[in-house]
Amino acid sequence: MKHKLSLALAAALAAATPGLLTAQDKASTDAAAEPVSANPFFVVSSLPYQAPRFDLIKNEHYQPALERGMAEQRAEVDAIAGNPDAPTFENTIAALEKTGSLLNRAGAVFGNLAGAHTNPEIQKVQATLAPKFAAHQDAIVLDGKLFARIKSLYDQRETLGLDAESKRLLERYHTDFIRAGANLSDADKETLKAMNAELASLATTFSQNVLKEVNDSAVLVDDLAMLDGLSDQAITAAAASAKDAGHEGKYLIALQNTSGQPPLTNLTNRELRKKIMAASLVRGTRGNEWDNTAIVARVAKLRAERAKLLGYDNHAQYVLEDETAGTVGAVNKLLSDLAPAAVANARKEAAEMQAIIDAEGGDFQLEAADWAFYADKVRQQKYAFDEAQLKPYFEINNVLEKGVFYAANQLYGLDFKERKDIPTYHPDVRVWEVFEADGTPLGLFYGDFYARPSKRGGAWMNAYVPQNGLTGTKPVVANHQNIPKPADGQPTLMTFDEVTTMFHEFGHALHGLFSDVKYPQFAGTSVPRDFVEYPSQVNEMWATWPSILANYAKHYETGEPIPQALLDKVLAAKQYGQGHATTEYLAAAMLDQSIHQQVAGNVATDTLAFEAKALKAAGLDYAPVPPRYRSAYFSHIMGGYSAGYYAYLWSEVLDAESVEWFKENGGLKRENGDHFRKTLLSRGGSADAMEIFRDFRGRDPEVGPLLKRRGLEPDGTSE
Repeated sequence: MKHKLSLALAAALAAATPGLLTAQDKASTDAAAEPVSANPFFVVSSLPYQAPRFDLIKNEHYQPALERGMAEQRAEVDAIAGNPDAPTFENTIAALEKTGSLLNRAGAVFGNLAGAHTNPEIQKVQATLAPKFAAHQDAIVLDGKLFARIKSLYDQRETLGLDAESKRLLERYHTDFIRAGANLSDADKETLKAMNAELASLATTFSQNVLKEVNDSAVLVDDLAMLDGLSDQAITAAAASAKDAGHEGKYLIALQNTSGQPPLTNLTNRELRKKIMAASLVRGTRGNEWDNTAIVARVAKLRAERAKLLGYDNHAQYVLEDETAGTVGAVNKLLSDLAPAAVANARKEAAEMQAIIDAEGGDFQLEAADWAFYADKVRQQKYAFDEAQLKPYFEINNVLEKGVFYAANQLYGLDFKERKDIPTYHPDVRVWEVFEADGTPLGLFYGDFYARPSKRGGAWMNAYVPQNGLTGTKPVVANHQNIPKPADGQPTLMTFDEVTTMFHEFGHALHGLFSDVKYPQFAGTSVPRDFVEYPSQVNEMWATWPSILANYAKHYETGEPIPQALLDKVLAAKQYGQGHATTEYLAAAMLDQSIHQQVAGNVATDTLAFEAKALKAAGLDYAPVPPRYRSAYFSHIMGGYSAGYYAYLWSEVLDAESVEWFKENGGLKRENGDHFRKTLLSRGGSADAMEIFRDFRGRDPEVGPLLKRRGLEPDGTSE
């Protein structure tokens, strides 16, 4: 039932797996007594597309709505489980799909605001409700009477006359309940409930610690001269950040959640670069109140024990059984096969940088803090351009409207109309209504692109209202990034990585907008974790497609298009740096697998020592290229990507194949977009993921296009 209990809410409350609050819980009873008019979540929004009433929602509305939502869903499920009539698909499976409307409505908003615009009140609700939410899920999936009805239908599934999607839904429910512990003894169910509750609380604490640490670790600079190399815009933003933090006259370098930090590309002062990198790498390990090392160890121990309880060797095996990868061995092989070539390429890149350091008389060896700075110098030497030349051509509105939206128009016929009458939760958030080529309304799209202290790191998509064929509900989706906001009156000039990320996240948005399934369980991005990144990665290709790039890459002051010579250099340089990019990613993915392939009774207690040992064993302990995320700020693996961070690379195999298909079939053409939409984007999780891929591509995927893209072909070349 993971879909009914909102993936956004699950992430926000950090419920690690399905997990129970009874209708008799006093808080729920009190919430149920609150007048409907007092809480905007208690009624379906009257706004277009049932968009959230951000103009009415207040912090005090979340907990009563979520608690009432849990109580209402529990009562609905109890009625299904206790139905005296013989189980049928309609009175059991379809009925379950219709439960939890209030919980989903409130959870979708709360789940995203907890990441996009949190505050102490929201964080308190997270901590309070995380174990209760885990318990609520457990109460449903561990309900013996309910599972008996599902199993009875599952055993008869071939004779029920179900259509393909309905049959898959029945099979999905049966699988989900078994994986959640439905076949355990009563005693083991109680043990599982306790584990789930603790894991939910630990994950909530972890995520809150990450945000507090990234804010507390910002680097304060007294001397303007130390910021040499940064743009005027970046310096102004740093001064504004310092002023907001009570350090007027100084400069504050905010950190992002990745190990690498954007200012390292431009800062000429090596000591400041080292200070920023050091601050980044030690987050969550400093022994302060936000230290996450003990939490990582405890979570690993509990997940290993839970996997054993459920009949698996380890948590990774449990997770991967339900993904397209299928097995631990398949993932280990993918990562280990690529690691040697990736590190070899990274070392070749490092040698080129060291040559520049030596030629300039630098008496030091290349370190992680130097990588981005000297990689940019190599890029300038090889391709005669640097990132600073590109940014004036990547103004945010041009990138979004003349790039991202334009590509969607050319490929799918979509049109976008900004709706300033739809309320949002922050002044920086914008809303567009999306229309089909014939003018038919498709859904709403929210864009929240700027970084702020109340926002978690990274970039993501969420659905406030998923497409639902049972009710005819159209999708309301949102994209989020962490682009530094310039000073008032200044343009937002993006890096090429930020541009690519915008296209990537809109690929997720399209997956949600194009959803055309009957059952909400299968809507939009409700697909395996190692498949969900695939459509979004495909959408990145349009960021550098010549006609798209020419349409949006225009100088923010003059309107002049990006010079063809510079454009050619950008495209030629795309593969440069793949050694670093692949190595840092593989290090994080392998670290994730190492943590979650530990077995019960033999889980490391020293997180940092384990991390060092795991990276060394994988051949990825190359100091100039630290993991993209270290354990203590690896937020992905505390949520839905535990034992699943490999998914980006697994998805990229499919992505690279799909890019080849588009090129083979004429590229940016409506018929190609329509085919991709019909065979893949519209189907969500309504069929097996690899079957969906084959319907689009016409065959199974091959790894060759990925190896070529990553510069990891057998000859090991990276050019």
